[in-house]
Amino acid sequence: MTDTHFTADRRGTALVVGASRTLGLGIAAEYLRRGWDVIGTVRGGHRTALHDLADSAGGRLTVESLEMTDPAQIAALRDRLARRSLDLLFVNAAITRGDLPIGEVSTEMFTEVMATNALGPMRVVETLGPLVPPTGTIGVMSSDQGSVSLNTEGGQDLYRASKSALNQLMRCYAVRQAGGTRSLLLMDPGWVRTGLGGMEAELSVEESVPGVVETIERHRGEPGLRFLDHSGAVVPW
Repeated sequence: MTDTHFTADRRGTALVVGASRTLGLGIAAEYLRRGWDVIGTVRGGHRTALHDLADSAGGRLTVESLEMTDPAQIAALRDRLARRSLDLLFVNAAITRGDLPIGEVSTEMFTEVMATNALGPMRVVETLGPLVPPTGTIGVMSSDQGSVSLNTEGGQDLYRASKSALNQLMRCYAVRQAGGTRSLLLMDPGWVRTGLGGMEAELSVEESVPGVVETIERHRGEPGLRFLDHSGAVVPW
């Protein structure tokens, strides 16, 4: 990230939740390249690659601390950003705890993955969404593994269920926002070489992220909820 070139043509403000590494970090960097001011969140107080990126961003990247499974921390972030207008709120968060049949998943593991992958992101959307103006965009990182109709091979039961839950909750949010003008997006980044996707995955972060951001920007100003992949194609529910 040290060779990133940042343009001085500022185009908006993006909040990227979960930006310390891989896809979230790449999305933050891509918006900086496109002339945006960016706020990125990390867990805890330790230094991350996002802090290194901020050092080269000329004051246009602010790093905030957030544990999105903690409602009090989400509310505190909202209060800190109360005077900001967010042209984009993008939530990036996911964990997996191995490829276990659902009958072998402990209650504690089920709760952890669902809280991190579905409940936490939607709490962020619900709490920080009011900072996004009617012309803005709210996006959440999903996965094609959250698609019920595409599940023809099985496996990754809990991860799939958490992403399906996220998609359903985002649909519920969209219904409550019926008549609103914000663009609402569920994004599938593709199968990416990350700690989550594994090293055998098809895409690098550098190959996935520009498509994710381009798709988000292509649908700016288009009301309603869409489930799309990094190439802009519709992902079936």
